[in-house]
Amino acid sequence: MGRWKRSAAARLGSHWWERLWEGLRPLDPYRSVKAALGALVIVSVVITTLLALFAVQSATELRVITIISIVASLLITQFVAQSVTAPLDEMTDAAKAMADGDYSRRVRGGRRDEFGELAENFNRMAADLEAVDQHRKELVANVSHELRTPIAALRAVLENVVDGVSEADPETMRTALSQTERLGRLVAHLLDLSRLDSGVVPLHSRRFEVWPYLAGVLKEANMSKGSGHSRKDVHLHLDVSPPELTAYADPERLHQVVANLIDNAVKHSPQHGRVTVRARPGDAAAGGSADSLEVEVLDEGPGIPESERQRVFDRFNGTHSTESTRGAQGISPGGGTGLGLAIARWAVELHGGSIRVAESPRGCRIQLTLPGKNGQPG
Repeated sequence: MGRWKRSAAARLGSHWWERLWEGLRPLDPYRSVKAALGALVIVSVVITTLLALFAVQSATELRVITIISIVASLLITQFVAQSVTAPLDEMTDAAKAMADGDYSRRVRGGRRDEFGELAENFNRMAADLEAVDQHRKELVANVSHELRTPIAALRAVLENVVDGVSEADPETMRTALSQTERLGRLVAHLLDLSRLDSGVVPLHSRRFEVWPYLAGVLKEANMSKGSGHSRKDVHLHLDVSPPELTAYADPERLHQVVANLIDNAVKHSPQHGRVTVRARPGDAAAGGSADSLEVEVLDEGPGIPESERQRVFDRFNGTHSTESTRGAQGISPGGGTGLGLAIARWAVELHGGSIRVAESPRGCRIQLTLPGKNGQPG
């Protein structure tokens, strides 16, 4: 019982100090902890001096004044020390909560000294960790959904064949093949995503002629249109100027970028639409070398709202924003994974280049720039 009373009294005392500290916050105006501690020393010296003068004038015993000075200094020190330990205690509690998976905890800022800067950085770190954790949860949910959809469709087709509901005719097998190819694309994207996160993908750059290279990419895209997303009506067009244009890049990674952009453009094109792949020399005045390259992929679809343009290259964003936005305007999303544009951005940035959604009077225009040999990292 006595122990409980002592504990309650301790909590009450702690709350009293905290309430007093919350009301006064004497160190907030200082821009440095050193200045605050210097002010503490000055205040202690002034109090001691005043008490000594009082003792001389009032003939008070020196030992009494000494005791009063010590007590006053301890009270001031304890009061100010609370301002030093309180933010550290708060950060410790928040760090423990974050270690347990609660990334919503924040510490109070507002101070102008080192502790205020530390609190701001701590809150920024907590916000980043919370965003990463949320992204991880969304990634797991989206991957699960994307894997489940083609597997369920493939299973349904095969079960119908086994149960005799449908015949194993070419049309049924094409449906099964389409789902298998979709699953294969998703697995390939996830493998690329893992390489992206690990940062272990080296560049194997070389100089090559752009026209025959892009012509091969478009030919492959034409061959895969029917099986990939059943948009045989979309026409692909290549425009390279000058025809002898050369570039210095990793052909495999650039193929990955252009193929993803073409696939995305075809999926969101209108009936009998046209997708144009345009290649030009890069702007040497903007820091590119003589073998820099600028590639644009244009479609005639509904385009991407300006508010979404910064987000279209985020992972899985296509599933929830870009595709849903276009799908609402009558264009079938075609079962995209939302990973293609994220992988395209990664491959372009691996070259030291940039990719963006550019202004276009009609449809969507995605522009990528590769700096050439001199602009590539390390």
